[in-house]
Amino acid sequence: MLLVATYAAACTNFIVGKKASADGSVFVTYNADSYGAFMPLYHYPAAKHQPGEMRKVFEWDTNKYLGEITEAAETYNVIGNSNEWQVTIGETTFGGREEMADSTGVIDYGSLIYIALQRSKTAREALQIMTSLVEQYGYYSEGETFSVADKDEAWMLEMMGCGPDRSKSKERTVWVAIRIPDNAVAAHANQSRITKFLDGRYTAIKMKDLQKKFPVNGKKAVPNLVVYSDNVVSYARAMGWFSGKDADFSYNAAYAAPDFSGRRYCEARVWSFFNRFADDFSEYVPYAAGKEKNAKEMPLWIIPNKKVTMQDLRDAMRDHYEGTPFALDTNIGGGIYDMPYRPSPLSYKVGEQEVFNERPISTQQTAWSFISQMRSWMPREVGACFWFGNDDGNMVAYTPMYSCITRRPKCFTEEGADDVTFSMDNAFWVCNWVSNMVYPRYSQMFPTLKAVRDSLDASYSQLQPQIEAKALALPESERVAFLTNYSCKKGDEMIARWQQLAFYLIVKFNDMVEKPTNENGTFERTPYGHGARVVRPGFPEKYARELLKMTGDKYLVPAEEKK
Repeated sequence: MLLVATYAAACTNFIVGKKASADGSVFVTYNADSYGAFMPLYHYPAAKHQPGEMRKVFEWDTNKYLGEITEAAETYNVIGNSNEWQVTIGETTFGGREEMADSTGVIDYGSLIYIALQRSKTAREALQIMTSLVEQYGYYSEGETFSVADKDEAWMLEMMGCGPDRSKSKERTVWVAIRIPDNAVAAHANQSRITKFLDGRYTAIKMKDLQKKFPVNGKKAVPNLVVYSDNVVSYARAMGWFSGKDADFSYNAAYAAPDFSGRRYCEARVWSFFNRFADDFSEYVPYAAGKEKNAKEMPLWIIPNKKVTMQDLRDAMRDHYEGTPFALDTNIGGGIYDMPYRPSPLSYKVGEQEVFNERPISTQQTAWSFISQMRSWMPREVGACFWFGNDDGNMVAYTPMYSCITRRPKCFTEEGADDVTFSMDNAFWVCNWVSNMVYPRYSQMFPTLKAVRDSLDASYSQLQPQIEAKALALPESERVAFLTNYSCKKGDEMIARWQQLAFYLIVKFNDMVEKPTNENGTFERTPYGHGARVVRPGFPEKYARELLKMTGDKYLVPAEEKK
């Protein structure tokens, strides 16, 4: 019934409301996890279009041509998954019921994101555009959860098609969108998360009445809001998937019920994020573990026990379940050097037994990762900062790319590289080169990478107030050029530092030994000019003890030899 397992290796999103963050920012994060995918920092320049102009739609994942749609009269500047109006959209795929996929649809989930970003000035406008476009043209993809946010608020939208047979439904999609409270944090990770929404916990409102009845900047606080397609319940009834009262209807129970893989591979990542901001989240461990059928399910969002900072989000995006029941450092699965990653596939057979690996937030197949920061008290040219890394978030620094910029650093473009073409000038490949040196010798080499990564992160954070003060002091007409130059400069500096790191790692750790270095990082030399004698660290203590347990006295040196 479900496609969840197919997408269990895919993406992770975190959402932070403006009253939940330390500085009043709305945050959305995204790990875009896809093996073999070469993904640059996308850029769609602002443009004007002629009446009747059409836009060709190609499936984001495969580049397959799907059809064309009417182009908007005006489109806005988009950098990555954020636009010049401080709108950000992220996603994770949950699959859901296979028969709901609409092979006749013209718009896939990836195209829907970038089309909406080019046409939206607010999150609510993005929601309206996304849902109306798929209703008009059909939704080509399987089930998807979207993070849709702007400088004022954040929403979680879940969407599925109604299959290719129009006789079964007049509408082409079933969807629901819930506003995340301003003082809350939320997350989704390849499992549909919206359950009951008609049971009185939320104020239901039609999309067309949303802004009129509950304006974002109205005098009274905006309540917990939900908007949904007219057929969201009736379609499930017609298909025989639901027969109770509307108040008991659960979106994911009807369309994408979480099984073991949906909970252990996917919801466990949500649990790990919530666990960082809760005094005690242990009651939901059985649910995340996936083995207790009737375990208490997690909430859609929580009120964090502290204000969330940019550094908190960096740390969360780099999470491997450290210090939790799902920790990856409690067995020899990480090899000699305690790698907090596991080879694919997630499940595999040992003889006749099927076993599985944990699937943490930080994973080797991440093509790019971002933390999008949106701030209502700043002019839009300055307020949206898109912190971008072209690889696993644990293995790269998040480089500031302001969403107003009109060009990208060369290293974040497609120039001279693709998924099977390496380039020393391309961040995707240089960062992957470094990461893939470090992965198999993680405990030995990662501290060196981490020091460089954290140094860059800290320098960007330290510079941010100064750069933004300079931008704010400039005439409005000059801010975009200033922030474009700054963002491109930081991208150039990042790849130069990562190239230097790559050369350093191969020299320092060549042949599983370590070449001694001075305090300033230069390599030691003998009085005669050669490199100093290498250090041979051998097995790490933890692994040596495990190896001894497994081999008994086979490798014990005889007592007389020790003398």
